[in-house]
Amino acid sequence: MFTISKSRGKWKSLAAGKVVKSGKADGLFLKRVLTGGAVGAATSLLGGGGGMLAVPLLKGLNMSERSAHATAILVILPVSALSFLLYALKGYCDFSVLIPVAVGVSLGGEVGALLLNKLPERGVQITFAVLQAAAGIWLIWK
Repeated sequence: MFTISKSRGKWKSLAAGKVVKSGKADGLFLKRVLTGGAVGAATSLLGGGGGMLAVPLLKGLNMSERSAHATAILVILPVSALSFLLYALKGYCDFSVLIPVAVGVSLGGEVGALLLNKLPERGVQITFAVLQAAAGIWLIWK
């Protein structure tokens, strides 16, 4: 839940449209930090697979399906950049695939963002669950 404005000691949350008093100790901040830690560890260890963990954890913070998917992309960006830097310095990155894969990812990202806006929330949820299951089965049988 991204804070966008502060007015008279209160923060307005973009995702939920809620106003909370700054410094409110309701455990939400700790939940967000723990969610971020789990997503950061999974993303760094598994590559982009941290997104598979980010979405359900973000939904656990009372985000809608669409907001969880969109926010997952946002929160994965910093850890992806840091992980890339650490892996590149160790020589683990194959830069020969960078441009063709980046083109494909960009086009696929555009299609995915359009679909996220068009599909009903239940459709997004089912598609995500099927892709998670398929990825797991593929990894086991590969």
